[in-house]
Amino acid sequence: MKETSFAVVIVTFLAFLGVLSGIVLLADNETSILEDAGSFLNQQQNSSIPPVDPVQNTSEISNTTNLSSNSNQTPKNNTKSTNYSVETVLGQKTPLRDGVQLVSDIWIPTEEGQYPVIMIRTPYGRSNPQMNYTGMGEYFARQGYVFMVQDVRGKGDSPGDFGFLFQEGQDGYDSIEWAANQSWSNGRVGMMGFDYMGTDQWLAAREKPPHLVCIAPTAATGRYMEEVPSIGGVFYMGWALPWTLVNNGRVSDSNTQNLNWTSIFNHRPLSTADELTGTQVALYRQFLEHQTRDDYWKRIQFTDQDFAGINIPVLTTTGWFDVNQPGALFYWNGLKKNSTLSDQYLIIGPWTHEGTFETEEQVSPVGDLQVPGTPKDLLATQLAFFNYYLKNSTDSPQSTVNNSNSSSSNTIPSNNNTTISNINITNTSSTLNGPLNLPRATVYITGLSKWINLTTYPPEDMKITPLYLNSRGQANTLNGNGFLQWNLTSTNASLNSSAVNSTYSTNLTANSDGYTYDPANPRPVTSGGYAINSISTENRSDVLVYTTTALEEPVMILGPVTVELYAASTARDTDFVARIMDVYPNGTTINLGNFESGGSIRARFRQGFDQEILLEPGKIEKYRIELYDMGHVFLPGHKIRLEISSSAYPILHPNPNTGNPIATDTQQQIANQTIYHDLEHQSSLLLPVIPSNSSTYKGLLGSYL
Repeated sequence: MKETSFAVVIVTFLAFLGVLSGIVLLADNETSILEDAGSFLNQQQNSSIPPVDPVQNTSEISNTTNLSSNSNQTPKNNTKSTNYSVETVLGQKTPLRDGVQLVSDIWIPTEEGQYPVIMIRTPYGRSNPQMNYTGMGEYFARQGYVFMVQDVRGKGDSPGDFGFLFQEGQDGYDSIEWAANQSWSNGRVGMMGFDYMGTDQWLAAREKPPHLVCIAPTAATGRYMEEVPSIGGVFYMGWALPWTLVNNGRVSDSNTQNLNWTSIFNHRPLSTADELTGTQVALYRQFLEHQTRDDYWKRIQFTDQDFAGINIPVLTTTGWFDVNQPGALFYWNGLKKNSTLSDQYLIIGPWTHEGTFETEEQVSPVGDLQVPGTPKDLLATQLAFFNYYLKNSTDSPQSTVNNSNSSSSNTIPSNNNTTISNINITNTSSTLNGPLNLPRATVYITGLSKWINLTTYPPEDMKITPLYLNSRGQANTLNGNGFLQWNLTSTNASLNSSAVNSTYSTNLTANSDGYTYDPANPRPVTSGGYAINSISTENRSDVLVYTTTALEEPVMILGPVTVELYAASTARDTDFVARIMDVYPNGTTINLGNFESGGSIRARFRQGFDQEILLEPGKIEKYRIELYDMGHVFLPGHKIRLEISSSAYPILHPNPNTGNPIATDTQQQIANQTIYHDLEHQSSLLLPVIPSNSSTYKGLLGSYL
């Protein structure tokens, strides 16, 4: 295998889970809504938080083990809205039902009164200087909130054993109820946070603590075996060991510069790869021991019944290039399907994982894709959300999540005051939800470089539309003869009129394409390589490439993207990996999607992640590969491309093709793969197309019709 640079590993740390990244902070305040915004921003950018004594309190706060003692008291709300003075309590202990006392830092308005509480529960250290919780605490406390940041069990200064997310439901319940019953609390608690801190909000909400009023999870993971610790059942090697190693102790430690990650990733068996780091990592080994969605994972995997029991307002934030987007939208869709709750809001930006919570990471371009107009004042939106639901206040500033009209060479002018079916262009009011003035869903469309508001997501006029794989028998490499077509039996495309006019004739095509996958020579994929020009990796014979002709009209997709693949292998187990690309007229090939590796499926999990069923060599099987959600416009002159391969190193564990348990396997063998695309085996790319005859399409792209 090729040498893995240290830079790749560093990007792996940052791009996959943002362990050391900051949380969303107030950046350029587009509407000047807060008196203290300037001072807060300066503090966030310039100050370094010194270590604090975790047991030294600057103010006395009484503990209580009776979690419901004050639940019937009438809240004493302070009518002042902003610019409170603030006092800080460091190292406050919160007792849990089993006697463990978690440690928190708390920021409280000094004026006598009772206030709503905003809570973050983190495994990354409440004293981590890169998080700047001091700045956030003072910001929210000046707005009349108690702001509380807590080390979860077994992390930072909190005692006990860290058990990943498995203990966060009950611990979150107890912490919420403790906070609600303090003398400074009015009994109304909200939660916020990203990544792990987003997921622990959902786990706490599932426990139904009486005083939890609303949550604002950002980039919350939630699809186990599909997202972590595997992607489509393929072990997420580039995340699993780095993340568990960094978080192996009480304090996150990224001091891994001297590790040879090439040797570590190439070590077999996987179960002892951690020893090359100088230690054994228990959580990493647990992940390897539980490679199916068994009872270990079912403890935190949400079900329809779980969603049906949640009836509190939720503000979900994620990004098109966020590795945790599958989980974030899993929660969104689960709640929409199973709950009667109407107070649910969604923001999807053109952001990587870090960009979902850190304004400084909301940059253009992302990789090689221009995304102008992307910095958004998410903290102001969260403040408006909390003001409305925790304070019952209609004096909240209007959300600024989509209040700037971006423009670029690809942007199509539109009337910003025109209602377009269920989508309204930026800054219209008909999609805003009552006094909160927040759209039900706000999403950024890449390729078009526009923010749009929706009354639901995915939009109702979206239509899942297949693009069929075809070739003359040699789709291998960029220079092969693979192509995509909208209709199997006609040379004319039927979608978007002449959007794709194929020049290929089906009677000149073959029924299949083949390639050889060697796990000793996996295809390299750049860690952190979101939306980059990927044409240089398409020259390998183990990569099949299928491309449309140049589009004559725009093709807009908005929703989940999947691949249905009919394939056979000579192996007992193998992997299939798919990526969708936007090919520019100059040949630039931009990979789309939230995983740099694309979507993947391990063959043994083709019938579900709760069971392993090995292959019968040579037998044609159907595979479903999720590429997760995208919001993108392929412009005229561009092409849509699909890549099919069997590896993405070092992000994904290269399947050894043996069918043995991956944790202990030390053998490997070559697999010959065949992809079928005849009339009986219609392999296809399924796109969430906004049809050209819809009012949404006409309103956004009508100038091309």
